[in-house]
Amino acid sequence: CFVDTLDNVGQHMAVSGVTGDIFGSVSEENVARIKRQNSRRISVVIGNPPYNANQANENDNNKNRVYPSIDARIKQTYIFDSTAQKTKLYDMYARFFRWASDRLDENGILAFVTNRSFIESRTFDGFRKTVAQEFADIYVVDLGGDVRANPKLSGTKHNVFGIQTGVAISFMVKRTGTGTAKSIRDKRSARVYYVRRPEMETAEEKLSFLAGHPMRGLDFDELQPDKTYNWVNLTSNDFETLLPLASKETKAAKTAAGECAIFKLFSLGIVTNRDDWTYDFDSSVLSQKINYFIDFYNAEQLRLKGFVGIKLADEVNRSIKWTSELEAQIRRGTQLKFNARNIQTSLYRPFVAAQTYFDRIITHRVYQQPTFFPIGEMKRTPTICFTTGGRLDFCAFATDRLPSLTVLSLDANQVLGLYGYDAAGNRHDNITDWALKQFAIHYAAETSKSKPGRKITKKVIFHYCYAVLHDPVYREKYAQNLKREFPRIPFYSDFWQWAAWGEALMALHIGYETVTPFALSRTDEPDTKARAAGLNSKVILRSDMAAGTVVLDSETTLRGIPAKAWHYKLGNRCAIDWVLDQYKEKKPKDPTIREKFNTYRFADYKEKVIDLLMRVTTVSVETCKVVEAMKAVKR
Repeated sequence: CFVDTLDNVGQHMAVSGVTGDIFGSVSEENVARIKRQNSRRISVVIGNPPYNANQANENDNNKNRVYPSIDARIKQTYIFDSTAQKTKLYDMYARFFRWASDRLDENGILAFVTNRSFIESRTFDGFRKTVAQEFADIYVVDLGGDVRANPKLSGTKHNVFGIQTGVAISFMVKRTGTGTAKSIRDKRSARVYYVRRPEMETAEEKLSFLAGHPMRGLDFDELQPDKTYNWVNLTSNDFETLLPLASKETKAAKTAAGECAIFKLFSLGIVTNRDDWTYDFDSSVLSQKINYFIDFYNAEQLRLKGFVGIKLADEVNRSIKWTSELEAQIRRGTQLKFNARNIQTSLYRPFVAAQTYFDRIITHRVYQQPTFFPIGEMKRTPTICFTTGGRLDFCAFATDRLPSLTVLSLDANQVLGLYGYDAAGNRHDNITDWALKQFAIHYAAETSKSKPGRKITKKVIFHYCYAVLHDPVYREKYAQNLKREFPRIPFYSDFWQWAAWGEALMALHIGYETVTPFALSRTDEPDTKARAAGLNSKVILRSDMAAGTVVLDSETTLRGIPAKAWHYKLGNRCAIDWVLDQYKEKKPKDPTIREKFNTYRFADYKEKVIDLLMRVTTVSVETCKVVEAMKAVKR
C-alpha cells in the first residue's frame, strides 16, 4: 500500500480510541486500497521488526520518526504500567508490538523475532503486564546471545544474527474474550510459556536446533509471574519488608508525611552526549575546547537566524557535537557564554577524576545533580552511588565529586547525596526525618546499652547504608532484586559496627587520592630504540593478576600487587584496571577534537598514574578487609 505501517493506524484502531488520518499525498486508488486493508480482519501478524532505540549520535541526523498515535498507545499502556524510573519504550520494536497487538483480530497470533530485553528488563515490566492482559497465551523461545549482559559471549559466535543484542522468538495468542477493554478491567492474565537455549550455545547450534525441532515438540516451562510482572529469575525473600533506600513516591511527596524512604531525593549522574568536548584531564585544554564550541555555536545561531521554515537538523554545521537540546536552543535564539566557574571536577570512572564543564545546555542532561552539586560552585557533597539496569552485578561506590551517568559504562548510575541545596543556596538534609525515626526506634535499646549517651544521626545512617550496600551476604541474597529495583536496607544487629565499617569505606573511596600509597616496587629499563628515535616509550598499561604486576609502558613495570587487590571489583573490572583503561592513549572519535584538541599523551601523566595505582591498591586491599569482616558476621 506504499505506506509506513506505523502511520497507517486507521479504522482498525477505533477500538482503542485512536483515530488515524489516511494519507492525502497518495493516489485515490491507493487510499481505497489502504481502506480495504484496514477493514480486513487480520489473524496473523508475523515479522522481524527493527531494533534501534534511537540514533547514537545527533550528528548522524538520522532520528527515528515520531508516530503520535502509536506512541500515545504506548504511553497509555506499556509506560503507564511501568515502575521503571526512566523508560525507552518508544523504540521501534516496542512500537511494532503495540501496533500488532492493536491490529490483530480478537482471535489471532502475533509472531515476532525481536530483541529479548522484554523478557526480563525492568523497563519492560509495564509491557509484560499489558501483554498478559491483552493475550490468552504467550510462548517465548529465548535464544540468548546478549553480549552486553555477558562479556564472555561473542556476537559473531553466539548470536543468531551476529549482533550484540540478545534475540527472542515470541508467539502471542489472542482468543475471543482477551485483548478487549473488558478483559483488561478483569485483569485476566495470560499463561506464559518459556524455553531458553543454553547460554554458551553457538549461533550454528541454535539455528540447527530451530531447524530440527518443531514448536509442538518443544518442552516449554509454564512461568508463574510475580506481582511485579517479572517472568524469569523470580525471588522468594523478605526484600519487600526492608526499608526503601529511595522511591519515586518519597521524591514526589510534598510534605514530610508522604516521605517513607531513607533518602528524599535521588538523581541519575550527568549525561553530556559529547564527552570528548566536555571532559579533559587538563582544565586549560577543556577551556579551549569549550570556548571553541561556544564560539562555533554562536556563529551558527547568527547564521541561521534569518532562515525561515528550514529543517534545522539539515542546515547546522556538524563540526561540533550537536544534541537535541542544543538544536532546541538554537531555535530559541539562545546565545552561549563561557563561565570559568562551571569547570568542576567529576568522577568520570571509578577512581578516575576529570575536569568537566557543568552547564545546563552544554552538559545536555544535568537531571537533579545541581541539587547536590550546584552549577558554578565548588561544592564537595558526599554521595552514595549505585548501579541500576541489571547488566552488571550490583555495585555501590561513594564520591564527593559530580558523578557521570556512566561511571561503570554499562549500567546507569543513581546518586544519593547526604544533603542538597535549594535555589537560594541553603543546605538541607537529604536523609528524611522518617528514616531517622525508624532507626532511632529500632536501635534504641542497643544504643542505650552499647553506646550510652550517643545518638543516631543522619550522617551515621548514611554510613550504615553504605556498609550494608557492600555486604557480600546482602548482595548475594538479594542479587535479583538489586538488578530490578532500588536497594532496600535491613536492620542488622550491632548497628554501630556497621556504621563504623561504612565510615571507613567512605573515607577510603572518597579520599582515594590521599590514602597511604601501597609499597609497590618499580622497575625502569630504558627503551633505547624509542629514545634514540626521540620518541616516548610505548604505552602498554596492562595488568597481570597472576604475576601481581602492571606494565605501564616499554620502560616501567610495577610489581608486588597483592592478590587481594584484584578482588575489589566495580562492575566488570577491578579498581586497578579501571585506572589503566582510562589513561590509555585513544584516538578521539569526534573528528574536530581529533584534529584540533588531541593533546593527551600518557607520558605527561605517567608519574601521576603510578602514584594513583599505588593508592588504589591500598584502597582495594583495605576494602576487601572490611568486606571480609562483614561476611564473617553471624546472621
